[in-house]
Amino acid sequence: MDCSLVRTLVHRYCAGEENWVDSRTIYVGHKEPPPGAEAYIPQRYPDNRIVSSKYTFWNFIPKNLFEQFRRIANFYFLIIFLVQLIIDTPTSPVTSGLPLFFVITVTAIKQGYEDWLRHKADNAMNQCPVHFIQHGKLVRKQSRKLRVGDIVMVKEDETFPCDLIFLSSNRGDGTCHVTTASLDGESSHKTHYAVQDTKGFHTEEDVDRLHATIECEQPQPDLYKFVGRINVYSDLNDPVVRPLGSENLLLRGATLKNTEKIFGVAIYTGMETKMALNYQSKSQKRSAVEKSMNVFLIVYLCILVSKALVNTVLKYVWQSEPFRDEPWYNQKTESERQRNLFLRAFTDFLAFMVLFNYIIPVSMYVTVEMQKFLGSYFISWDEDMFDEETGEGPLVNTSDLNEELGQVEYIFTDKTGTLTENNMAFKECCIEGQVYVPHVICNGQVLPDSSGIDMIDSSPGVSGREREELFFRALCLCHTVQVKDDDQVDGPRKSPDSGKSCVYISSSPDEVALVEGIQRLGFTYLRLKDNYMEILNRNDDIERFELLEILSFDSVRRRMSVIVRAATGEIYLFCKGADSSIFPRVTEGRVDQIRARVERNAVEGLRTLCVAYKSMAPEEYEGACRLLQAAKVALQDREKKLAEAYEQIERDLILLGATAVEDRLQEKAADTIEALQKAGIKVWVLTGDKMETAAATCYACKLFRRNTQLLELTTKRIEEQSLHDVLFELSKTVLRCSGSLTRDNFSGLSADMQDYGLIIDGAALSLIMKPREDGSSSNYRELFLEICRNCSAVLCCRMAPLQKAQIVKLIKFSKEHPITLAIGDGANDVSMILEAHVGIGVIGKEGRHAARNSDYAIPKFKHLKKMLLVHGHFYYIRISELVQYFFYKNVCFIFPQFLYQFFCGFSQQTLYDTAYLTLYNISFTSLPILLYSLMEQHVGIDVLKRDPSLYRDIAKNALLRWRVFTYWTFLGLFDALVFFFGAYFMFENTVVTSGGQMFGNWTFGTLVFTVMVFTVTLKLALDTHYWTWINHFVIWGSLLFYIVFSLLWGGIIWPFLSYQRMYYVFMHMLSSGPAWLGIILLITVSLLPDVLKKVLCRQLWPTATERTQSSQPQESVSRLVPLSSLQSAGAQSPRPLAALGDFCLGRQAGCARGRGAVPPTGPLRQLLWIQPEAWVLGPAQSPCHGGQCPGPALQAVLASACALVRLSWCPRRRSPGRRPLSGASTPQSFVPCPWPPAPAGL
Repeated sequence: MDCSLVRTLVHRYCAGEENWVDSRTIYVGHKEPPPGAEAYIPQRYPDNRIVSSKYTFWNFIPKNLFEQFRRIANFYFLIIFLVQLIIDTPTSPVTSGLPLFFVITVTAIKQGYEDWLRHKADNAMNQCPVHFIQHGKLVRKQSRKLRVGDIVMVKEDETFPCDLIFLSSNRGDGTCHVTTASLDGESSHKTHYAVQDTKGFHTEEDVDRLHATIECEQPQPDLYKFVGRINVYSDLNDPVVRPLGSENLLLRGATLKNTEKIFGVAIYTGMETKMALNYQSKSQKRSAVEKSMNVFLIVYLCILVSKALVNTVLKYVWQSEPFRDEPWYNQKTESERQRNLFLRAFTDFLAFMVLFNYIIPVSMYVTVEMQKFLGSYFISWDEDMFDEETGEGPLVNTSDLNEELGQVEYIFTDKTGTLTENNMAFKECCIEGQVYVPHVICNGQVLPDSSGIDMIDSSPGVSGREREELFFRALCLCHTVQVKDDDQVDGPRKSPDSGKSCVYISSSPDEVALVEGIQRLGFTYLRLKDNYMEILNRNDDIERFELLEILSFDSVRRRMSVIVRAATGEIYLFCKGADSSIFPRVTEGRVDQIRARVERNAVEGLRTLCVAYKSMAPEEYEGACRLLQAAKVALQDREKKLAEAYEQIERDLILLGATAVEDRLQEKAADTIEALQKAGIKVWVLTGDKMETAAATCYACKLFRRNTQLLELTTKRIEEQSLHDVLFELSKTVLRCSGSLTRDNFSGLSADMQDYGLIIDGAALSLIMKPREDGSSSNYRELFLEICRNCSAVLCCRMAPLQKAQIVKLIKFSKEHPITLAIGDGANDVSMILEAHVGIGVIGKEGRHAARNSDYAIPKFKHLKKMLLVHGHFYYIRISELVQYFFYKNVCFIFPQFLYQFFCGFSQQTLYDTAYLTLYNISFTSLPILLYSLMEQHVGIDVLKRDPSLYRDIAKNALLRWRVFTYWTFLGLFDALVFFFGAYFMFENTVVTSGGQMFGNWTFGTLVFTVMVFTVTLKLALDTHYWTWINHFVIWGSLLFYIVFSLLWGGIIWPFLSYQRMYYVFMHMLSSGPAWLGIILLITVSLLPDVLKKVLCRQLWPTATERTQSSQPQESVSRLVPLSSLQSAGAQSPRPLAALGDFCLGRQAGCARGRGAVPPTGPLRQLLWIQPEAWVLGPAQSPCHGGQCPGPALQAVLASACALVRLSWCPRRRSPGRRPLSGASTPQSFVPCPWPPAPAGL
């Protein structure tokens, strides 16, 4: 339960239900209502000040500290620091306090700077000038001084200072155009309408005389919903009540366009505006890496407690002998002898906790945050993901999920605007069974503007002609399209030819495509003026229809209607929508013929809409008006009441026809899905379209293939059989080859196993998800999930937005807990984007609502390939190495300290100097791993794009599993044992320098520390595959910094130190030859096991990534050993076998010509004929890709044969999927040439 809900309940039930109101009353211009009209109850509202900042000058330090110490790691180190201050601990409080202070300070500076920028932006917004009406005059004041009820004037290109109810504009029809790009990213002009009774007020004096009150809902963040009503008072009459909706509301942040000025009354101000309410952050998502990191932290915390406990027990076992507890040189005082034993033991336990606390890496959290923050810029800077057509690049809304991009197992994608371009093109319309296609040949003649291809009767007749024109009029009137620059419509647009120049604007590309398509068929929509819609018919006559009502489109009804009055006085209701929404409401028309055409178009992947109408008698229209008016002025459940009213009005329709619109597939959408499937990712399409249209798109984008067997779980099938029977039948079908489509071998491309694709619709999903009285719902869900797991692809059609989120949630919380990604471009995709582990918005034509609510935004669907297969792969590799490396180097750091206690009587004596304890994680070893985690590329970018299967090597959090974690931990323990006991055995017989001085315990600790710093840094250098000058500078620079610091720290007597125990220690150590030999030897021994492990694993159990690394091209092409003594029988001159890639078997143009390569003939040719393009010859053979590999005996023959004929490679572009075998060093640009056709008789 969130805080806002708690606050709501407290207000309602503690303050009393009677004090709670769900609506507010606003007095326009702060004028009281007339006497007797209603009680005047002044209400207090916030001012118009926007506060997006988090802190103030006074609360920054306490609030920031409180937030930072809510993190477990910071709080833990604070406790350790306090323990060091309170009790006598072996280390100085500085060793814990300084790193903690560094972490807290860096984070506070970062957050403080970000908040300062927010303060600047708030001040600029709050101090901008605003014009408002006061006593009939225009007054100017700052935006922050606006109050609810003020009447505001806004001029063209100005932004609205608060949420306003639109009263009037300079336009006669009371409309204005706005853009909401700063709110939802939509750049198209939206039309808003003034209140009917106030749209005639054009001057300040007129507006000031307005006497009205507004009742509306309390502030809520939905940008597209508003419920209210206005009461306009005249002199003596009762008030006129008008409904207010989102079309009357002008939102703060929107910009006025193509309108000279408007007047509006403020209803929501400051932090109650819809823009401010949308500042609230989304629920926090945590990546799998972060969860693993916290689990590892708990493990190390347990290790820390165990170490402290063991040392505490052993200390008292050791001191059980009196001569050890009180040696003659260190007698206890009387008070120390009388101290409580348990208190002494607890104090010692805390002291050991302080001594070993460095095993918990506090600096790891800061490094991870910096890596995520800086690493996110690599996506923003990627030029390959910039779309020149739209001028848009990728956006990163959160950097906390970068590594999650490398762990995706399921992708849920929208269809329209995501897989397709959302760029609609009108293809045809079907009227009364006849198909009309613009610009086609009919009877040998090209029809420029219209054509009728008669599918049933070549002459439609008089009634058919009337229905045809009625259909065209319906499409010209039933929409919400705007005409750009409508002031010029009267002149140049009265002819059909000039009508083509009309520029239509709409929030729906479908509507624009339909209006433009009908324009090519002879009917042109001109404009909406003074509530009259004007169209130009085939005879170049302008027809005017009065717009009476608009029954708006919504995703539940899936249709829209208009009620218009013709010039003859007849009233029509025109309705268009999805076939599933129109056919049940139709009583007349050629339903079967039109339905057949709709289904045929859907199979071809076209988007279809059906059009119907009915004539309304005046009495029926008046009844509909009363019904709509009652629903519109309702403040409670307005949407429900409107839906009920629409349901009653839109019935008994006559079917006119249907339209077909094409939505082209996005560029490289099919290639992207194919690559994602090769990477082992399952792709699901969730769409609101009908099944046939969506299935055709899935075939086009290669989600379904020719060999894919489609399984249907649809309402139609459930009506024929029960849901239980359908599910069990599908389960038996897919489980025949159960386990064959696991993640490890699933690619979606296999030809030797049955490939299944599932199609489910929204109604069937509702039945599966619906809870049942007998409790069988969970069984249905598990059965459904089992079917889905064994399908290579799933298509969910006729999905409502909430159902999309339900599907994502169902997979997200299944027993495997896979990582999910949702991608979409519209407001209807927001729910699934927020539900998935990673949400990606496509910056498309449906606005930026999805992009604003997503974690990442990309211009096109094709960019998802690089985002996951390259950026996600790199992010995960880098941060997993960072986490494991931090734990490893801290085990190396603190385990020698633990071993040292066995040699110092568990006296809590430190092995390292205080400066080394403090700076180890801050300075000596921090920068190399940070640069590694930002720049490492274990394989090249081109290789990752070319071979998507490499993505599987890191699936299921592979690099942070317990096996890998245990390896890193034991590697750290081994290195720590080498550091300590290697140095110990060197010092067993006291080492004497050339000056006769002996080494002491600080020299011993410094030697261990020196070996440790060099080992952990060189370990990182060995793991680095991608070297730049920055890596060299940081790695070798860190080692040089350690040496210089140690020389300075031990070479100067520092006056601020109370001790000088490190004076000349480092120099003494370096002056000894055995110390140098020991350092080199111990570093070598420490690194040897890791090197051997990598070499053996690469040779015996190589992963796909390691095989790729072995075969990855180097800067120069490796050359084979010349065999000048070998030549083919037909060679004209002997020539040594040169560089791989220098010759080609076969007569390819520009390849083997003139280079002495002669193809084999006779039996040798027949011997070599084994799918030559499927395998590659090299020093070490490995499994081939896509073909039959030669056996060991044949390999030897082939090697000799290839040497004889100088078999090699063409310098051509290498194709994806063909990579050389292990050991073959082949340039990236080379590809095996095809062999010449086998001659007859072989």
